[in-house]
Amino acid sequence: MAHCVHFGICGGCASDNRDQPDKRALLVNALSRAGYAGAEVAALVQVPLHTRRRVDLAASRKGTEIALGLHRARSSDVVDMQECALLHPGFLPLLPPLRVLLRSLNCFRREASVVINWLDNGPDILLRADAPLTQPDRTRLIAFAREHGAPRICVAEPKSLPEPVIMLANPVLRFANVEVTPPPGGFLQASPEGEAAITEAMLAGLPKLRNKSRIIELFAGCGTLSFALAEKARVEAYEGDEQAVYAADKAARAAGLAGRVTITRRDLYRRPLLVQDFKGADAVVLDPPFAGAGPQMKFLAGAGVARIIYVSCNPDALAHDAGLLRQTGYKVLNATPIDQFPFSENVESVVVFGKSK
Repeated sequence: MAHCVHFGICGGCASDNRDQPDKRALLVNALSRAGYAGAEVAALVQVPLHTRRRVDLAASRKGTEIALGLHRARSSDVVDMQECALLHPGFLPLLPPLRVLLRSLNCFRREASVVINWLDNGPDILLRADAPLTQPDRTRLIAFAREHGAPRICVAEPKSLPEPVIMLANPVLRFANVEVTPPPGGFLQASPEGEAAITEAMLAGLPKLRNKSRIIELFAGCGTLSFALAEKARVEAYEGDEQAVYAADKAARAAGLAGRVTITRRDLYRRPLLVQDFKGADAVVLDPPFAGAGPQMKFLAGAGVARIIYVSCNPDALAHDAGLLRQTGYKVLNATPIDQFPFSENVESVVVFGKSK
């Protein structure tokens, strides 16, 4: 029996066997392609099922019929979700009332998406609509939030940024005990357990630091790793998304860390840090998007920082970027594969690179 009634139809899972593909082998192979054959790779860290805290659901309307779920494999059709082996237990009970809500909304005509981040105080919901929001829509969304304990519901009308419709409470996540209000629909690590495994491997890979040591963090998001790093040294964080930068900076100031953590908005694809910008850094931590670090990697590889910790969600991008580090004399000190995307072909990795001065 498959792990889910939707397996083979829904495009969310690629395998019915959690142990296939061999995700440790995916990381070993990526490092080998980069020139690091024989690198030390730890055992795979497996994240428990039913812990995923983020989902981007597609919604479609055909007459009075509402489908809410993930897309069919290689199709734009929506598979109406009835179960999921990955999601936090709070998601599935929310789907039937969400379908009722969607059926009543004027701002949803044919196609929409519902992004839900399950935060420390409940479901933070972003509806991407295909028609303008009406006053009756607002009334229904407010009632839904109150009934189902959603701290915030936002709506993005066509070609518009998300607008809060209701905020019953400040929606928060805690990163290293710092409260952060993430942007509506903002990127989060897939599960708290996956985030904890990444953080643990990252901190273990840091060199010996003093209180005034300097860490540069690239692609910092809204502070997922920043505040854990700030417990070890001063952090200079860079991120391209304006709302993520605002969230991290606000959290740092509220926690009294304004002098300890600085967050700067910078598109590292268009305006990467240059070699001289890394001068004096004791370590660099980067967690780039799926495509990898892009142009930033050339300058980082040439800067000669003694310790680089690369968090990756794409073995192919990692193989390319690690190859540039190999060319400039870096060694792999250790590497940790983390399976926080069960039944998929994706693997999260934390790779620690070192270079002698």
